[in-house]
This record gives sequence, structure tokens and C-alpha cells, in this order.
Amino acid sequence: MIDSASFAPRKDRPKVVITDYDFGDVAIETEILEAAGAEVIALQAKNQADLFDIAPHCAAMMNQYARIGKETITRMQRCEVIARYGVGVDIVDVDAATERGILVTNVQDYCTEEVADHAISLWLTLARKLPDYDRATHDGIWRWQSGQPVYRLRGRTMGVVSFGKIGQAIALRAQAFGVKVIAYDPFLPANIAASFGAELVSKADLLARSDYILMQAPMTPETRHFLSDAEFAAIKPGAILVNTGRGPTVDNKALYRALTEGHLAAAGLDDPEEEPAKRANWSPADNPIFTLPNVLITPHAAYYSEESIRAARVTAATQVAKVLTGQAPDYTVNAKALAKATT
Repeated sequence: MIDSASFAPRKDRPKVVITDYDFGDVAIETEILEAAGAEVIALQAKNQADLFDIAPHCAAMMNQYARIGKETITRMQRCEVIARYGVGVDIVDVDAATERGILVTNVQDYCTEEVADHAISLWLTLARKLPDYDRATHDGIWRWQSGQPVYRLRGRTMGVVSFGKIGQAIALRAQAFGVKVIAYDPFLPANIAASFGAELVSKADLLARSDYILMQAPMTPETRHFLSDAEFAAIKPGAILVNTGRGPTVDNKALYRALTEGHLAAAGLDDPEEEPAKRANWSPADNPIFTLPNVLITPHAAYYSEESIRAARVTAATQVAKVLTGQAPDYTVNAKALAKATT
């Protein structure tokens, strides 16, 4: 059961628009938001135009994959809060929301274990050549040489890009296999990295030293194509890349070149650069990396477990319910900017 007894229901029945969702229904959100006196309107928007008509009337919007940009936000007349299902808010124009006095919230700390487990799973699967062995045995080939060469993990170096809670959880798991962990994170003090047994290094140093690179970078203008042709040229030959961060942080055209030219051994991606869930139409034929046998791709599933998806839904809806009933939300993105704008 969901504890919604703390909400004093509003009498004006504010409209809460769920822009899109892929978890089957919105029963969890509806229970929480109706307890706060809200009316829930669930859509499956794939572009901003789908939101224009409802934007002037909503008191809140919640989004999973659909972008809530300036074109939508400028139409909002009553909106108090925009709530993102998940950590990243690059699909919300936070600056535009702040200008309109709209609070933006997100969901934090709900899938650390899942993403770290997923990253390690992709890494081990590629390092131990499991796809190669699987394909060979299914074709009737029973030879250990089917995956050759396979190298011992212990003593090799893993570079983790972005060393927040998920990066730290990845490091702790990887160290159990005897790898040395180095990390790149320009916003983290070196002593914090050291407390997790990792050495904080420059980007150039990480690229040059890593046998395995595990990306967990958020999507910002600075991290778009964080890895492209120049970076792949600087990576140690034969390295393995795993990206369980945002897809566009890796330039997929450059990645294809690095993989087909033999400089990079393999890649595991939880989302390709085009981020299919955010497109109205998509085909793997749009991206040539889907043709490569040394690439594993999962459908932005690293965050998923039954427990984590429920936590994301409950938390996102609770942030909206709190705002609509005059309570302080738990996770805010632009609260400081809003406070500064009103002083």
C-alpha cells in the first residue's frame, strides 16, 4: 500500500498530466495524486505538439521520455511543478521552467544497485567473450578457442567516467575481481574517490590507461560526444567500452569506426545515441552499430527491477502531491534558482 494519508486534498481538482509512460498503467500515480485531490490525465506524447493543448490547464506535468521544452512551458498558465521519472532532466527545459516560476523535481537514489549490476554484467559478458561462445556452441562448435583471446581480469585497469553514487557502486563491485579502478570526475574531490579505492585522474590519463572504460556520465552540453574519434584514437588498443549512462555521451559513428577498425575490442551500451524510446519511429537499421557482433545493446534497461520501477513511480508522484498540497518535495532541481529569483 502507498501511504498518502499525509496529503490534505485540494478542493480545486488540479490537473496532473502524465506525458508518457511504458509501465502498463498509471494506477500507482493515480492513487497518490487523487489522495492529494488531483485529476490525473495520462497521455502517450511523442512530441511537444501533443502537449500544447493541455499545457495551459495543468497544475503539474510528469514525464518519462517525452520532452517538456520551452514551447510547452511558455503555454503553461497554472503549472506548479514538472516532475521527471528518473534522475536526468535534460528532457526538461529547466531554465524555461525557472523563468516561469515552475519547480522541477526528479527521482534520485532509486536504481543505484540495478545500474551498477547491469554495468558489471555487460563488462563481464564482453570480457569473458560469452556472446562468442554462445554463438559458436549454438552452431555446433565446441572449442574454447571460439572466444580467443580472453584475458585475465585481475591486475587490469578499469576507468569509470563520472564517479557519483552509481560510479562508486560500480567500483566496489569491480574491485572484487581484482581490477585497479581509476576515475574521471571533475566535480569530485580526490579524497572521496580514494575512499572508494579509486584514483582520480584526468580524462587523457583515463583513456590512455584503461583496459575497460565504464561510462556513467549524465547528459549535459559538456558531455555530449564525450567519447568521439579523438578519444577512441587515444584509448588503449583492445579496450572494452561499457556505457550505462546516457546514449549521446558516446558518438556512435565514431564508435562504429573504432570497433570495425579493430582499435576497440567490444562495446556494451544500455542505450544507443539516438535513444529510441524518445522517438516516435525507430528501427535498428538507423544505426550501423546494431550490425556488429561485438556490441551488446540493452533497451535502456539498466535502471530496471520491479523494485526500482515502483520506487521511481511512487517517488515522482509523491513529489507532485507534496507540491500541490503545500509541502516541500524531497528532490528538487531548480529550487535554489527559484528562491534566488524571488529575493
